[in-house]
Amino acid sequence: MSDQLTPKPTACLALADGTLFYGHGFGATGQTTAELCFNTAMTGYQEIMTDPSYAGQVVTFTFPHIGNTGVTPEDDETSDPVAEGMIVKWDPTDASNWRSTEELTVWLERRGRIGMGGVDTRRLTRAIRQQGAPHVALAHDPDGNFDIEALVAAARGFSGLEGLDLAKEVTCAQSYHWNEMRWAWPEGYTEQKNAKHKVVAIDYGAKRNILRCLASAGCDVTVLPASATAEDVLALKPDGVFLSNGPGDPAATGAYAVPMIKGVLATDIPVFGICLGHQMLALALGAKTIKMNHGHHGANHPVKDYETGKVEITSMNHGFAVDTQTLPEGVTETHVSLFDGSNCGLRVQDKPVFSVQHHPEASPGPQDSYYLFERFAAAMDARA
Repeated sequence: MSDQLTPKPTACLALADGTLFYGHGFGATGQTTAELCFNTAMTGYQEIMTDPSYAGQVVTFTFPHIGNTGVTPEDDETSDPVAEGMIVKWDPTDASNWRSTEELTVWLERRGRIGMGGVDTRRLTRAIRQQGAPHVALAHDPDGNFDIEALVAAARGFSGLEGLDLAKEVTCAQSYHWNEMRWAWPEGYTEQKNAKHKVVAIDYGAKRNILRCLASAGCDVTVLPASATAEDVLALKPDGVFLSNGPGDPAATGAYAVPMIKGVLATDIPVFGICLGHQMLALALGAKTIKMNHGHHGANHPVKDYETGKVEITSMNHGFAVDTQTLPEGVTETHVSLFDGSNCGLRVQDKPVFSVQHHPEASPGPQDSYYLFERFAAAMDARA
């Protein structure tokens, strides 16, 4: 009788320290290893799963209602899910939204991503906060057969994200043009046909909505792969250069990205960076980056702009941060996290070069940080 009342678990999450979590599997079957993080956003699970910055990570969602808005191709931040898997408190609910074209569980199965529900996500989140982002193995077997020793060994064998260049795994294979603007009612997505500025965007794992925001700010955007050189960038004669978000260790990606950025900085071309782009700009300027305990992942992060005194509610997704103590002379810290005081922005004195750690395109405020795209456009206006 008890076996009937308590169904056999069909998913298992094994932490490298041997801690086990059981639950109900959904989406794809199989096994994956990754770093485990948690995200506190109340919306946007599809955008999170397709955000290239989540490469190499399984995401624990602290908000329990996942799946309720279904999925739609319009909300993909890249062509396929990048996060390795998802952990939720309750099994995904049926979609109930006029924009939905598919159920989350079906979408995950079709896209080869594992999900697990029925988990005490509060306990799991506390574990992440206390011990740092752990290495894990996540398995889904409809028959509920798990080799626990093998799963723990797989978690312990995961190399981690430090020293790992993941930008090369998620960047575009070749350059392309982008002119789609932000979604707006009732038209949806429209094209930018009156662009004022020619911008080269370096794709370290760029989210589509960042490119849309650039287009909406009047930019004609050419996207180049992460391996682009300064010569490749400058040959296009851009009015501005954008450094995108992305996954992995900025120091590892910086091995080839920093020389390119330094080459661009030697000119007077405006430069704007977000997330990984912010971190690599800092490296190019002579600062250092550090691995955070559990990072910042969510859509409710307060950030103070030192230059205006305003506080912005921002979206964040990063496990590394710029070490403020290493910022060189001539580089000013412009933004700071009000959660832990970590660096969230910088600018170069007397040059149109700036960057932020948070995501101004994600609209959690909802548009507290959109001014950054306008600032970039204004910098290009001033140079014209």
